[in-house]
Amino acid sequence: MAYCQVVIDPYLPGHGDPSYHVEHYDLELDYRVAAGRLSGRAKITAVARTALTRFALDLGTFKVNRVLVDGKQVRFTHRAHKLTVQAKVAARRQFTVEVRYVGNPSPINTRHWGELGWDHLEDGVLVASQPIGAPSWFPCNDHPSDKATYRISVTAPSAYRVVANGDLIDGRVSASTTTWVYHQREPMATYLASVQIGRYEYLERADDRVPLRAAFPLRLMDGYAHDFGRQADMMVAFERMFGPYPFTAYTVVVTDDDLDIPIEAQGMSIFGANHIDGRRGYERLVAHEMAHQWFGNSVSIADWRQIWLNEGFAAYSEWLWSQASGGQSADALARAAWARLAKLPQDLVLADPGVERMFDDLLYKRGALAVHALRLRLGDAAFFAMVREWTAENRHGSVTTEDFKKHAQRHSARPLDDLFTAWLHQTRLPELG
Repeated sequence: MAYCQVVIDPYLPGHGDPSYHVEHYDLELDYRVAAGRLSGRAKITAVARTALTRFALDLGTFKVNRVLVDGKQVRFTHRAHKLTVQAKVAARRQFTVEVRYVGNPSPINTRHWGELGWDHLEDGVLVASQPIGAPSWFPCNDHPSDKATYRISVTAPSAYRVVANGDLIDGRVSASTTTWVYHQREPMATYLASVQIGRYEYLERADDRVPLRAAFPLRLMDGYAHDFGRQADMMVAFERMFGPYPFTAYTVVVTDDDLDIPIEAQGMSIFGANHIDGRRGYERLVAHEMAHQWFGNSVSIADWRQIWLNEGFAAYSEWLWSQASGGQSADALARAAWARLAKLPQDLVLADPGVERMFDDLLYKRGALAVHALRLRLGDAAFFAMVREWTAENRHGSVTTEDFKKHAQRHSARPLDDLFTAWLHQTRLPELG
C-alpha cells in the first residue's frame, strides 16, 4: 500500500490541513427531509503529524454547538467554511475530536464546478462531493490523500431508504423514523463519502463473487434490469484485467431525478433516471464508474494535479469493456478518439492541467489515449501485468504521476521517458504508434 506525505493541495489550497491525519470518522446524522434540517455529531479519531496548538476542519454553513478534544470542551472559531480548533496535541499522538452541529445543509458553491455536496432532489437527497463538497455535510480534513475508515449512521423518515458507503451493519425502526448504520472498512477519501436518500426499491445480487446491490425507484425496475444487466459480466472482465475488486460489494443508486453525469463514490455509483433508456445507451458510463473503484477509490491520487490517473484509466475502461462485450475494439475506439482530438486546440498538459480543467473532457480522452499508447508500447501481456501489479501494490493507498511512471518502467525493457514526456508533459498530441 502506498502512502505519501500530505501537503497543501496546489490546486485547492483552501481545503485540508496537513498537520494531522484522520484515521476514522464516526458520523451520527439525523435528517428531516421535509424541513431539510440536519443535526450531526462527528467523532473524529486522528493522529498529529506535528505538535499542535490548533488545527482546522473543513465544514460548511452550520451552527457549531460545541467541540471537544479528548472529551474536553475547547475553544473554536468557525468562519469561511473553516472550523479552527484550539487544542494542544503532542506530535505523533492519537486524539479524538467531537463536533456537534446543526443546520440546513446546502451545497458548496464553487467557481469552476457549480454547487457540490449535499443537494436536494425532488423527493430526497443526493450527495455529489467531488472534489470539495464533503464539508457541505460533515466536518473533515478535506484532502484527497487523507483517507480514513467510516461509520455513517443516518436517521431519516421511514418512508425513505438511506444508502451510504460500505456495508449496512445495523438498522433501527422507531415510530416514524429509521436509523441506518453503515461501516466503510477500507480507507476512503472525503470526497468519496456519500449519503443517498430516496423512496427506493432495493435489490442485491449475491450469487457472484462480488455482491451487486441496487437502489432505484419502483418505476425504473425493468429499465434498470436491462440497462445494468451486464454488470456481473463487467465485474468479471475488470477483475481479469485490473485484479481483484477492492471492496466488499458494489452498489448502484438510480435517482428519480435526471442527472447531468453519474456520480462517483467509494463502493458506489449514482446515476440519474435519464441514464436508463432501455437500450443500454449509457453502458459506457456504467463501465466508467465501475472502473473508478480500482482507479480513484482504491488507488487514490495524492493531490488533484494527478487527476488524469483516475479519469484516464476510467475512460480507457469504457473502450476495454466495448471490446470485451463484443463491440468495437479498444484500438479502434482509441484511433477514432485520436482523430477527433487532433482537430482540437492542443493546449492541455495532462499531468498538470490546472484547476479549471481538472474535469475537462479533453483530459479524460487524452488520459485514455495515454494509457492506450503505453499499452501499445508494452504489449498486452506486460501492460495488463503492470496494471494488476499497480492496483495490488497501491491498494487503498495514494499515488502520484511519478509513482506511476516508475512503476510502468519496471515492466518495460525500453526506456519510457519519451512516451511519458510526450503524453503527460507536453501539449502537442503525440502519434499513437
